[in-house]
Amino acid sequence: MRRIESLDALPQGGMPNGSTVAIGKFDGVHLGHQAILRRLAAAAEADGTESVVFTFRSNPLSLLRPEACPQPVMSAEQRLEAIAETGVTTCVMVDFDGALAAVPAEDFVRDILVARLGARRIVVGEDFRFGHRGLGDVALLRELAPGLGFTVELMGSIDDPELGRISSSRVREAVTDGDVERAGRLLGRPVAVRGEVVHGDARGRELGFPTANLGGTVEGLVPADGVYAGWATVNGETHPAAISVGNNPTFTPHAQSRVEAFLLDFSGDLYGASIEVRFVARLRGMVAFTGIEALIERMCEDVAETRRILHLVDPAA
Repeated sequence: MRRIESLDALPQGGMPNGSTVAIGKFDGVHLGHQAILRRLAAAAEADGTESVVFTFRSNPLSLLRPEACPQPVMSAEQRLEAIAETGVTTCVMVDFDGALAAVPAEDFVRDILVARLGARRIVVGEDFRFGHRGLGDVALLRELAPGLGFTVELMGSIDDPELGRISSSRVREAVTDGDVERAGRLLGRPVAVRGEVVHGDARGRELGFPTANLGGTVEGLVPADGVYAGWATVNGETHPAAISVGNNPTFTPHAQSRVEAFLLDFSGDLYGASIEVRFVARLRGMVAFTGIEALIERMCEDVAETRRILHLVDPAA
């Protein structure tokens, strides 16, 4: 997928074959977003145009109303990778700054979408807003379309048959509640975070459960404190993992919360490697144990439960 990271890098004369464009934050690239992006790619192929996503590196609220800006579900790089998986050919991801915030909605459509991207079709969700003060909407697009030579395609909301409407806010709520199964269902894939493996306090190794500790800048929204079953990918290999999110209340109850993954049936030095951790199910909350023996016993139970959830053992055994 081609990446364009500034308005200055947009083609001066528009894209040669024109474009089919979708605009939005696409935080989480959940199943609703994926439906829009798959439709975008299919429509572009049918029209003989280039499929283009126009999005922002950070949520516009981080500039406009920082006190109301929610935590992102994914990092910018995670979003780019997820968008690419839908078959979209170009992603324009720009910084939302004061200059862009001041562009009137009509100018944004005429000068950026049409003049620079050659938009012939614009695919949008029903809650789509754009332009200065968010005054642009689907009605304005339809009003401008005949004169500027594009069509507008509105995608309705996507609902889960049991969970209801799919949205970034509902994904975010599920993750922060620790309900990674619900979040994964809304996303269409497991909740994932990634970072660099750093040195910890080595307490897990001393207890017989050496963990990979995520440090540095952790990408993705970290679930609520607790113990989870999931997968860890490092050095190109994926391993089943029992994952701890928290501050280890038995030994360091006041320490900062962190993500640690115990890779099942693995031995080796991972320090400095990049690791992605994917959360499949929550096993329990964080508990302070009365002694090391009780802690080790529970950790053994967590590993056994992880194997069962990940279908690594015969459930009848």
